[in-house]
Amino acid sequence: MTYTGSTPPFGRALCAMVTPFTASGGLDLDGARRLAARLVAEGCDGLVLSGTTGESPTTTDAEKAALIAAVREAVGPGPVIVAGVGTPDTRHTLQLTAAAHEAGADGVLVVTPYYSRPPQDAVEAHFREIADASALPVMLYDIPGRTGTRIEPETLLRLAGHPRIVAVKDCSYDFLAAQKLIAATELAYYAGCDEHDLALYAVGAAGYVSTVANVIPRQLRAVLDAFDAGDTATAARLQRAAVPLVEAMMCAGLPGAVTAKALLDRLDLPAGPVRAPLRAASPRAVDGLLTAYAHATGPTA
Repeated sequence: MTYTGSTPPFGRALCAMVTPFTASGGLDLDGARRLAARLVAEGCDGLVLSGTTGESPTTTDAEKAALIAAVREAVGPGPVIVAGVGTPDTRHTLQLTAAAHEAGADGVLVVTPYYSRPPQDAVEAHFREIADASALPVMLYDIPGRTGTRIEPETLLRLAGHPRIVAVKDCSYDFLAAQKLIAATELAYYAGCDEHDLALYAVGAAGYVSTVANVIPRQLRAVLDAFDAGDTATAARLQRAAVPLVEAMMCAGLPGAVTAKALLDRLDLPAGPVRAPLRAASPRAVDGLLTAYAHATGPTA
């Protein structure tokens, strides 16, 4: 897969899918198949597996590979599967990248090494080593609020020259830098924070990688469709309609994996529990999520 700058390398509307677990905490592959098929049917071009929302820190290497294979079986060859392979260990990341390729992934999502807080030359070397070793296209994941380390704009400018580094999932909250990099490179930018979906798309981003799409995939896809059709007023209205749910799921003190699974459970969709140290949302939090969901899916949405 080669990104030419004219078509998004992974599609436009991507869901950062939860990893369904059974009631006892095991991997629920049947649930993953059913959820993946629903998300694609509801408008997702692709699925990002084993990312932050997919609880990657608490799933094993074998579970990650099994999840890719099960989802590929469920959705077929068309929809894109991007596998989260990022770890704080370059050797481990290389192993997960090779396993993702073998299991059927179309690309890999590589987060900045966390906890050790490497300097920028080490960050760059880490990403280059992953991209050099793999035949899969790479989406860099810039989320300094979790990793403690930014992928600085100058580093991204240099990495943009690598033929297999084609995209960025942007959770930097640096809208100015994102616009400058979109203008200066052929990197496909994907909004990683749902409040930025339309804003980044309007200035040239490729689309989004969305946690909220686990529960409202069709509504978020409609934002991009309206914008592409030239109906910017409708796109803005649809984006605003999603804002209370975005806030409830992503900005109210609970991780997106917790809030997404709480809603999916109440909607009788595959999810199951989160793994410790995460804990289930309280009944009060779930009530608030359901109210926001009703607003996002109501007649004016």
